[in-house]
Amino acid sequence: MCSGSFAKCLGIGLLPLSVVCVLCNILLFFPGGKPADSGEISQEVWYFGGILGSGVMMIFPTLVFLGLKNNDCCGCCGNESCGRRFAMLSSILFAGVGVLGAGYSIVVSAVAITKGPLCMVQNSTEAKWTYPFENSNYLSEPDSWSLCAMPLNVVSWNLSLFSVLLAMGLIQAVLCAVQGVNGLLGALCGDCCRGSDAAV
Repeated sequence: MCSGSFAKCLGIGLLPLSVVCVLCNILLFFPGGKPADSGEISQEVWYFGGILGSGVMMIFPTLVFLGLKNNDCCGCCGNESCGRRFAMLSSILFAGVGVLGAGYSIVVSAVAITKGPLCMVQNSTEAKWTYPFENSNYLSEPDSWSLCAMPLNVVSWNLSLFSVLLAMGLIQAVLCAVQGVNGLLGALCGDCCRGSDAAV
């Protein structure tokens, strides 16, 4: 398969992943599936890992990858093969942007999963909003999730959505890294390493 066609396949794969990440980040603003005040939403949600990192920053590499098959950078002094090689080389930069965006989403998601959600904890004297699992291994102790009185089911809600963001971010980072290698090969070999397109 030609490097331009392969890049287009990667772009097609990145597109739905970005949409899923944006939707997950939006859903995190509704802890437990219900509207909440800004002070009742976990801090990591406001970092917009899914919207900015895996969403907005992923738009640029996605569009570039989708257009690489037909992009010859206006040729290179009339040499189409040279122009396509330059286009493949420039795609490495956008692949790097994609890796950075996905990496940001991965870090935010990992911190959120480790820290746990913001919720209302009620004891015998008072009820307060806090991060009850910040210094505990709550992932291996699901019975402790009942500490969160409100919002209902916020622990499983945040854990599920941030886990999806983490997984999608990892996949995005891998796809962008693969395009980095593909772009390098395309720059060295031309759009196709075999056939007439490989001729300079």
